[in-house]
Amino acid sequence: MIIAGALVTSNDAGLSVPDWPTSFGSFAMPRMVGGVLYEHGHRMIAFTTGVLTVVLAVWTWIVDRRSWLKKLAIAGLGTIVLQGILGGITVLRFLPPAVSTAHTVVGQTFFCIAVAIALFTGRRWTGPEPYTAVDTRHPRLVTLTSLCIAVLYLQLILGGMFRHKGMGWQPHVINAGLVAVILTWTAVRVLSYYSEIRALRRTAIILLSLLMVQLCLGFLSFLTKVVWGPDAAQPLPPMVISTVSHVAVGALMLATAVVLAIQAWRHVAIPQEERIPSTPRAVAV
Repeated sequence: MIIAGALVTSNDAGLSVPDWPTSFGSFAMPRMVGGVLYEHGHRMIAFTTGVLTVVLAVWTWIVDRRSWLKKLAIAGLGTIVLQGILGGITVLRFLPPAVSTAHTVVGQTFFCIAVAIALFTGRRWTGPEPYTAVDTRHPRLVTLTSLCIAVLYLQLILGGMFRHKGMGWQPHVINAGLVAVILTWTAVRVLSYYSEIRALRRTAIILLSLLMVQLCLGFLSFLTKVVWGPDAAQPLPPMVISTVSHVAVGALMLATAVVLAIQAWRHVAIPQEERIPSTPRAVAV
């Protein structure tokens, strides 16, 4: 769904189907040609995702005993509904940058929720008690992973506003440097001190690998869109491929950062200060 949405934006196909929820005044399948292929194809994938999410939410409430997981499944359902509404507003309001960016942010939030549910229902999560370590360093690993999620969300917003022509490219590029520093710092912390914990080590390696790929794709996207593409009559294939890949890898990075934060919360304990009760004073009689 995220890739299909990125194809809509990268191919300037956002208003190829000018109405919503119908397509050209009907719920029948339109001719899948030109931009309609991307726009209506995105809607079909989103509808299928919505149906699967309803099944997931109902099934979770039936078979899982964890109340917090049931609430998470309902949150996923609410997120996909909100995603559809924002997509409709985007079309009806002729692609306002703020709404289009919110549509992007909510979509990737749903992706993170779906990944988290997959993690929480996996055999490694529901199996034996996990191996844990104690975090005595500052800032805590939980803090670093939370910071990773925050800067990635900021990057998602800045990138969305740039792609939807709501601001220039400079804030997005500047924040990319901050993202690279914080994600590298977090991954190195994990690999240096918690490499014996497989769940943390593997996720940190994936995050670091995605970061390197994303930096390369970001550079290619900048060249094709900002340097070479401003005067192009229509989006060229190198521009479409690089920007769509950039969006897809960005979504994977955000989801991986969420997984790393969850694993850090599970496997790395924060030491609690032991309070020594004060000695009662002698009372004069």
